[in-house]
Amino acid sequence: MMKPTHLMMMSTALLAAACGGTKEAGKTADEAPLIEKSTLQIQGRRMTPEALWAMGRIGNLAVSPDGRQIAYTVAYYSVAQNKSNREVYVMNADGSNNRQITHTPYQESEVSWIKGGAKLAFLSNDSGSNQLYEMNPDGTGRRQLTHYEGDLECYSISPDGKKLLFVSEVKTKQSTADKYPDLPKATGIIVTDLMYKHWDQWVTGAPHPFVADFDGNGITNVTDILEGEPYESPMRPWGGIEQLAWSTGSDKVAYTCRKKTGLAYATSTNSDIYVYDLASRKTENITEANKGYDTNPQYSPDGKYIAWQSMERDGYEADQNRLFVMDLATGQKRFVSKAFASNVDAFVWSADAKTIYFTGVWHGEVQIHAIDLATDSLHTLTSGVNDYDGVALLGDKLIARRHSMSAGDEIFAIAMDGIPTQLTHENKHLYDQMEMGKVEARWMKTTDDKQMLTWVIYPPQFDPHKKYPTLLYCEGGPQSPVSQFWSYRWNFQMMAAHDYIIVAPNRRGLPGFGLEWNEAISGDYGGQCMKDYLTAIDEMAKEPFVDKDHLGCVGASFGGFSVYWLAGHHNKRFKAFIAHDGIFNMEMQYLETEEKWFANWDMGGAYWDKQNAVAQRTFANSPHRFVDQWDTPILCIHGEKDYRILANQAMAAFDAAVMRGIPAELLIYPDENHWVLKPQNGVLWQRTFFEWLDKWLKKQ
Repeated sequence: MMKPTHLMMMSTALLAAACGGTKEAGKTADEAPLIEKSTLQIQGRRMTPEALWAMGRIGNLAVSPDGRQIAYTVAYYSVAQNKSNREVYVMNADGSNNRQITHTPYQESEVSWIKGGAKLAFLSNDSGSNQLYEMNPDGTGRRQLTHYEGDLECYSISPDGKKLLFVSEVKTKQSTADKYPDLPKATGIIVTDLMYKHWDQWVTGAPHPFVADFDGNGITNVTDILEGEPYESPMRPWGGIEQLAWSTGSDKVAYTCRKKTGLAYATSTNSDIYVYDLASRKTENITEANKGYDTNPQYSPDGKYIAWQSMERDGYEADQNRLFVMDLATGQKRFVSKAFASNVDAFVWSADAKTIYFTGVWHGEVQIHAIDLATDSLHTLTSGVNDYDGVALLGDKLIARRHSMSAGDEIFAIAMDGIPTQLTHENKHLYDQMEMGKVEARWMKTTDDKQMLTWVIYPPQFDPHKKYPTLLYCEGGPQSPVSQFWSYRWNFQMMAAHDYIIVAPNRRGLPGFGLEWNEAISGDYGGQCMKDYLTAIDEMAKEPFVDKDHLGCVGASFGGFSVYWLAGHHNKRFKAFIAHDGIFNMEMQYLETEEKWFANWDMGGAYWDKQNAVAQRTFANSPHRFVDQWDTPILCIHGEKDYRILANQAMAAFDAAVMRGIPAELLIYPDENHWVLKPQNGVLWQRTFFEWLDKWLKKQ
């Protein structure tokens, strides 16, 4: 599964916060110094890698029960220390009296209000493992509440405040030492079935949801909801507490689970919503009839309904993410988001249970939308060249994070007429020192006579009378939107600050332009989507300020595949390529990737199935088959802990280029996965990226 590209690009801190955060287990304050908010002084008003890593990254937020205060977390990174810590802030609902209430070298995450708003609960790893703590809203009275033998990855306290729902990993597979106790130092892993690796780790266990009695001082009577079962809930690698939900009566827990193992797990996306009754300890599957993903349940405030996100088709992880609502009294299920021809992302019930608010992408922007449940009619609340991330209630308003290609996440309150009010200014002291480039939307006619939205980002102090080297950005996913995302690696303003124009097309296979547009890429990797890329760069090359003799092409994941493919088909357009974590040999990728449902759906099937026309077309378009047409310098980047697309793909591409006499460079990370998450590795990535581009695209 390559789909959640932007989730990680927008903010690694947000993903870490989703289920407990990054752990620095066992570190003392002396060993892991506190990272303070940066006071970096920026020279030349241009963004630098150091400035990007100096920015605070806002994580989860929580509104107090009376709606008067907001707690949230911010992660700070140190390039020198090559680490991070996450702190807790509290402010009034109007953004005033904003103050940092923790100052530790640890990871405070998952902040929430408890005890009627008298206390804040949060996870922290300062005891050597991730445990639940509480403190006063001013940061005093910090106290550890749990001493569980494992890490608490995420948690939720029941509406009545008497029970704790938490997630912790349990061992589900026998280790070598279990089988051979006399070989305790043996490192070999014996594999007997799929899926033995996932994302960036060898699979030895699974996250399970636990319920415990909670008296505000600790937990007792801990129950594993999936006791004795080898399944995972929430689902790896992205799932957090949003995949589980308390009933309003605190007597049931709804959870997301794909109850499959081995080959069946690796080839299916059929997850379901299960409801566990605490009294009877019986479980009911409420979505058994649906064969695709069912995730993220939420009970309505009045307890009469439950809503969740649902994909229809098994094996298609980028299917339309629909919103369903079930009447708990009658069992009737309704597809309530039919009016929205794109994906429903984060959602929240209104206080009166008559409306559901959600975020969703349309035409390259993620806005907040509302569904009137009486009529299932759709109304879009927000507008603007930006993306909203997540949505929650704030009294008679909504609250969400917002970002764009020109600014990272800040917290906004949104009135019901759609007017936003910015509540935080976490990185204002850095933005005030930088000049951002203009972001422009252009619609272009494709080779099949359709209209395609392309974002163009210009350098600061852009001069239309000059000529600029220009980069074609190839999106990953492959079905992730080129919306107004903010990336701490693929940052368009960073590229613009180096005096490049960036061309970022919403090519075929991206959501936000209708279902037909989104689905046009499956089984056609080398087809219309590649023509769309060439349309975008060819249209921009007509502009007098674009140096058409100095064009580059860059991308990661499916974007990396695109770079490798275009390297054999670009007809002298480009003078430099950069591919990060891309697919080079599709036959090997079909067997190497761990989530086989992805390869089966997107590639059309197995390469050995000679009767499968779609699969044969896919593998005939594998980039490695066109190396004889390569003629342009290429930089290949990959992480060796990337088990989605193995690092040997980049190594093979680099070797092929060198053997053909093409200038090439390889940046390999032994300790990174499908992304680059460590600060010094991130700065190294940026420096290598721009050194390569400057070498080949800037006139000497």
